[in-house]
Amino acid sequence: MSALRPVGLVADRIAWEERLLIGAAPAFGLRIDWVNDEALSLGHPDAPAIKGYDTLLVRSRSYTRGGLIATLAEAAGVPTLNTARAIHACENKAALRALLQTAGVPVPDHRLVLSRKDFEKALADLPLPLVLKPVFGGMGKRVTLIRHADTAHSVYDYVEDLAHAFEQASLVEPYLGGSSVRCLVVGRELIGAAEFESGGSDWRNNAALGNKNRAIAHDPDVAKIVDGVVDVLGPGIYGVDLFATPDGYVVNEVNHAPGFRAVASATGTDIPSAIGRYVQELLA
Repeated sequence: MSALRPVGLVADRIAWEERLLIGAAPAFGLRIDWVNDEALSLGHPDAPAIKGYDTLLVRSRSYTRGGLIATLAEAAGVPTLNTARAIHACENKAALRALLQTAGVPVPDHRLVLSRKDFEKALADLPLPLVLKPVFGGMGKRVTLIRHADTAHSVYDYVEDLAHAFEQASLVEPYLGGSSVRCLVVGRELIGAAEFESGGSDWRNNAALGNKNRAIAHDPDVAKIVDGVVDVLGPGIYGVDLFATPDGYVVNEVNHAPGFRAVASATGTDIPSAIGRYVQELLA
């Protein structure tokens, strides 16, 4: 029997998705080891913490850590999945939307907010209700729905007073409703899609919040947008989040280290095997 190909799974912890990826790996000739992203000390050309791996599967949950690790790993000669370029793009919502928009991929109307003056201009430009969200962040954290003009500036006080300068960079966009579609992409293939609906007292429909979900059938409009995203970022493993609008779907964000428990549950898709097969093909 040939030896298993070593793959480093870079993450801050082993959660449900990581356990399944590690368990599925041997069937595809792989051995996946957890590599703690808090103990790499990258920068040395030999990068001893990662040099023994044929590739790194970067699943850092930090909104800055993954791109930095991938950049230094690639510089040390160790390929990463996703690529450093793709991860950096996904970590920055404003930069990602600019890339997609330039390529003709639809994104929500939005304004970059770096100051109180920017915020005031966004309020004047866009109709209420509005969503205020950080440029760097995920899992629905620090995303705020602004329903009334008379409370908007009080909301922005928290951004101005409690966030560090790096975290104050925000987007303001129209509220597009209480549902979204999460598309799981492996390579270039859309392998599963589910609709998430907000429930209870929480208006957010983020999959990480455990809201209601259901599988959706193949939709050529969804597939076309997903293809456009992959054309921009390159093949990889992505969670592409879409909102439905009267003019069609728009890309809200793309997650470079997607949680896939909810999509797997809704669709029955064996996502760990799809990822294992993709990594096997890349290393062939």
